Amino acid sequence: MNLSTLLKRRQLENRPITVALIGAGKYGAMFLAQARTTEGMHVAAVADLRVERIRTQLGSACWPAEQYAAPSLEAALRNGSTFLTDDAEALIRAPGIEVIIEATGDPRTGIRLALASIASGKHVVMVNVEADVLAGPLLARRAEAAGVVYSLAWGDQPAIICEHVDWARACGLRVVAAGKGTRYLPRLHQSTPDTVFDNLGGLVDVEERSSINPKIFNSFVDGTKSAIEMAAVCNATGLRAQADGLRFPPASRYDLSEVCRPRAHGGELDEAGVTECVSSLARDGSAVPHAISHGTFVVVEAAEDNDYTRACFREYHMLPDSSGRYAALYRPVHFSGLELGVSVAWAALHRQPTGAPICFNADVAAAAKKDLRRGDVLDGEGGFCVWGKQLPAATSLANGLLPLGLAQNVTLNRDVPAGECVRWTDVLIDKTDAVVGFRREMEAVFGGRAARAM
Repeated sequence: MNLSTLLKRRQLENRPITVALIGAGKYGAMFLAQARTTEGMHVAAVADLRVERIRTQLGSACWPAEQYAAPSLEAALRNGSTFLTDDAEALIRAPGIEVIIEATGDPRTGIRLALASIASGKHVVMVNVEADVLAGPLLARRAEAAGVVYSLAWGDQPAIICEHVDWARACGLRVVAAGKGTRYLPRLHQSTPDTVFDNLGGLVDVEERSSINPKIFNSFVDGTKSAIEMAAVCNATGLRAQADGLRFPPASRYDLSEVCRPRAHGGELDEAGVTECVSSLARDGSAVPHAISHGTFVVVEAAEDNDYTRACFREYHMLPDSSGRYAALYRPVHFSGLELGVSVAWAALHRQPTGAPICFNADVAAAAKKDLRRGDVLDGEGGFCVWGKQLPAATSLANGLLPLGLAQNVTLNRDVPAGECVRWTDVLIDKTDAVVGFRREMEAVFGGRAARAM
């Protein structure tokens, strides 16, 4: 609760937190917009494969050009300016940087750069949820062994949901469900980069289409990003994925505790202690009033013998269900990259993460968007071939399902019908690939150790 005070102290002591951002996409630009005015924080370097894109993003984020004119990292660290480069690995190896923000969005790149950062003794804030879901539990373990922090990114919904879960447990409440709002219809699983702008309205309002990557934004439309984020929450909290993954029931903010309770008690969940996403659209496509399409929530339950707390749910209008047994807390919006500095500060000042994987409870498998044919080359998250389906990790491992994070630039060796999950044996995999090996190691270390929700 005292981050701003500690940041101000670092500023007065002339030793601000030194940060290197890798990946100058939309999320990174949002962070940069606020980091410029955050006392006690110095973005010493930004890396991207296209340095000119960094300059464009910094200009959009209202940075004065002289701030990012440093000729070297050493100069930037010395005079408080910012160095731009296309060599992320050189930044990671260089002394003087405390926190690395990995915001590339590519799971293979994310794992490689996170491992390099940990080996260099630097804290890692992993915006790249795709990498976290592919092998985050092992990355977090490696970081702990090295004495550095590996953290989910505050401002992204998983870290905020993890905070909801932590709050509930610290209050002595049982977590029944945790998740977020989104815009969902079953047909959207077939959305592609060619049709994404037909489906994006109401979820994200984009004035200039050329400013976004259709493939990246399509992952928000086709259900993939929801699966990835809820899997990250499961692995960071011990909550579980439901047997067949997310159902996306329609619900308003006022219906959360009615809808997100077990089916045995009239709700939509398999059981208590799971993740779910609620849709801002009814199945006929009509809008759900008072939806939380950009928000987060937790549904809680008091102990069976605690009638007093249940009475408080009703008396204080804590969004109780009709039985009075369950109640809900929600946050209507998230500020995305504008909030990322919170994770940077927690890592550097408190040496704690804003959420980090502790188990392997949930996975995201690649499911066919259409009838796929032998010889087809999969194009990964948000593409034309597959969408990401959240499943219990035990189900994924028992059925040999291919993780979504490895479903990029691999060739099918058999036909896969629409709706079916792709298996490891369905694709030609380079078994010598370092990221494949790291994922397999993560499965071996964590695959038999599912955690139970509290």
